[in-house]
Amino acid sequence: MTGVILLNLGGPDSLEAVKPFLYNLFSDRDIIRLGPPFLQKPLASLIVNLRAKKAREFYALIGGKSPLEEITTAQASALRERLGPAMPVYVGMRYWKPFISDTVERMHRDGISRIVVLSLYPHYSIATTGSSVKAFKEAAARYPVEYACINSWFEHPGYIDALAEKIRQGMETFHEKPAVLFSAHSLPQKFIDAGDPYEFEIRGTIEALAKKVDMQWHLSYQSKTGPVKWLEPTTEHMLHELAGKGVRDLLVVPVSFVSDHIETLYEIDMLYKNMAQGLGINLRRVESLNTSPKFIEALADIVIKKATAAGWV
Repeated sequence: MTGVILLNLGGPDSLEAVKPFLYNLFSDRDIIRLGPPFLQKPLASLIVNLRAKKAREFYALIGGKSPLEEITTAQASALRERLGPAMPVYVGMRYWKPFISDTVERMHRDGISRIVVLSLYPHYSIATTGSSVKAFKEAAARYPVEYACINSWFEHPGYIDALAEKIRQGMETFHEKPAVLFSAHSLPQKFIDAGDPYEFEIRGTIEALAKKVDMQWHLSYQSKTGPVKWLEPTTEHMLHELAGKGVRDLLVVPVSFVSDHIETLYEIDMLYKNMAQGLGINLRRVESLNTSPKFIEALADIVIKKATAAGWV
């Protein structure tokens, strides 16, 4: 039987879960290397102890937990309805429950022998899709299963159409045509220098969108952590730059995210919105894709094509 597993980051499901969630995140050397390998976990613990209180405050502002698991489960349910009962859909998270390893075990118990692995990061990076697929492969090695991995889909026509729809809807909420700021999750510059395609794929998505939506667009990066050099410009810097150019209406598109979570609900909707207001900018955010029918249809097409290529349908 063929099944699908949706891979995502995961997020704390309570304020008590924030600290262990952050520990799992900072312990992953694919995301951030904290000194030599033997120091990774001790340094992760130190960083988490310094950050946990502030992080809990942020999660408290958005309801006391991350909505990512609930939204991803809803996406899986919608995709399951689209694909039909012959191809059940599961959710596996990298850093919090349901963990990828637990989901793979469940799939094995359910009789799944072929797995289509779909990362919910449209743009490949070793720090996101790479880390999640690596965890999946380690878990799958314990069972007699075949799998086919979908690592990147940044230019998929259905995905582009779904995002273009949200951008047009967002632009229509302004009296005048707004500037559009694509805000992507940041990545250490050294990853790009080493050949990571993330930045190239982010720009590929934007260029595909620019062919469908008439807009004046800009690109920035958010959510950097640590003292190393990250992708630039930051979203904070770009807000100041746009204000200096006289921009007064701004639509923010969280281009690397397909679900609402802390980066959209706190960073953009609260932190950046308040910052923009102080700069004289009316900032609004596009609605996240979440369970958009066009988006679910795109995911279904991606899965069906991969399963077909593998000879499973």
